[in-house]
Amino acid sequence: MMKKYFILSGILALGLVSCEPELENSIEDEGFYSNGEADFSNYVALGNSLTAGYADGALYLSGQKNSYPSILAAKFSLAQDTEEFMQPYVSDDFGGLLYSGQPIAATRYVLSVDANGNPMPVRYSATPTTEVTAKVEGPFNNMGVPGAKSYHLVAPGYGSVAGVAAGTANPYFARFASSESTTVLADALAQNPTFFTLWIGNNDVLGFATSGGAGEYQLNNTDFATYGENDITDPNAFAFVYDQIVQNLAANAEGVLINIPNVSSIPFFKVVPVNPIPLDAATAGALNAQFGAYNTMILPGLVQAGVITQAEADSRKITFSEGAGNFVTLVDEDLTPLASILMGEPFNLDAQTAGLLSQLRQANSGDLIPLTAASFIGTTVNNNPMLVNGVSVPLGDQYVLTSGEQEMIADATVKYNAAIAGVAQAYGLGMVDANALLDQLGNSGISMDGVSVNSTFVTGGAFSLDGVHLTPRGYAVIANAIIAEINETYDASVPRANIGEYPTVTLDQGVQ
Repeated sequence: MMKKYFILSGILALGLVSCEPELENSIEDEGFYSNGEADFSNYVALGNSLTAGYADGALYLSGQKNSYPSILAAKFSLAQDTEEFMQPYVSDDFGGLLYSGQPIAATRYVLSVDANGNPMPVRYSATPTTEVTAKVEGPFNNMGVPGAKSYHLVAPGYGSVAGVAAGTANPYFARFASSESTTVLADALAQNPTFFTLWIGNNDVLGFATSGGAGEYQLNNTDFATYGENDITDPNAFAFVYDQIVQNLAANAEGVLINIPNVSSIPFFKVVPVNPIPLDAATAGALNAQFGAYNTMILPGLVQAGVITQAEADSRKITFSEGAGNFVTLVDEDLTPLASILMGEPFNLDAQTAGLLSQLRQANSGDLIPLTAASFIGTTVNNNPMLVNGVSVPLGDQYVLTSGEQEMIADATVKYNAAIAGVAQAYGLGMVDANALLDQLGNSGISMDGVSVNSTFVTGGAFSLDGVHLTPRGYAVIANAIIAEINETYDASVPRANIGEYPTVTLDQGVQ
């Protein structure tokens, strides 16, 4: 029989700890450092969840306190007298949101173990206490809004409390927007910032990626009102909006822009392999018998009839073998739909079987399986041992990011980053290459003052339990990259953060 695939087995044995070694370069006396040509007296940060301090699948209090803008503000205060850095703090440390008393956003992930002793991220068992309709008074220096895309920063009503119920507004911004009709950018500009950071654009591709490509690449469509939640923003539309945002911010302030990482560098797409299925000899033989006629008769017949090419037929073949390493089955919407053809002559398949085979194939090394599939692959449908998800029942589109979908994401990301680089140069601003930075975390990792971090899920230290957002230590790495850029661009000497002082994923599940 098939054994369920446990994605995080063995992690407990690694002895997860959050080390805090004695570090060099810890002098932080006022007057020792300099702001150079920059003015940090009123620093404002704009962005999305990465700017807000979102981690472990939620926005919670300690995450906000360890956001990279908060880290930066503390370091800026050592180089210059600054105003207090204000953030729209949530009400608790376990995350989640309420709207009129009803939960609308889940609590954070914590590291737990299942019945077999395998460590797994699970939602913290608590009821959120942060009420969206109970607005908090600003102004706030951290204008990071979880879920925001580039064009949301200039969208009137994006912070409307009434609009949250209608699905037209963002609940996080609704908590602290200055009015029902304001924009994120307007509230930021109203503070007359002297320095700013901008990290926006990740969500313009991320929703498409994490949903397994369940959206459209809106090439040449500049009408944001027609976009779906998981669509990729048109690069030209992105470039126009981004320039308008920066033009307004840079009119009276210096700043640093941060570009967009490629989604393939985040653990969300690195944890679950494309071939996680272990099978015994009997199960593999039964599955091969089940798909035998499909491989040897139906596919050749479709090629002979000119319905599909030989290359597509080869990509559709389904085969299993004894042991580990069997590739999951999946639905690929880029394949030729065959249901209606298979129900006709000469195949005469029933509707259910024809629908199953319509766009069926096994995964290949070019596919990416999202972290959300870890607890789904290997489960059964209605407890039927013959209906196993990822084997006899193919994974749906939301559980697979195909190579074609990855190409669309990469195309948009390259074009977004070209636009960001061009805007930084046009306005004489600093720019941090977060794309290269996260790529480095995914390969060799980064070492600072005797502390090493990388993007390995759970144990690497950089990424939180949602596989997308950073840990406080990961955010400290981002803060240091921004500080390095500030020091070079603005002839400043701002001290960098000691990353060992910031926590990462541990076995402690204590949430206050």
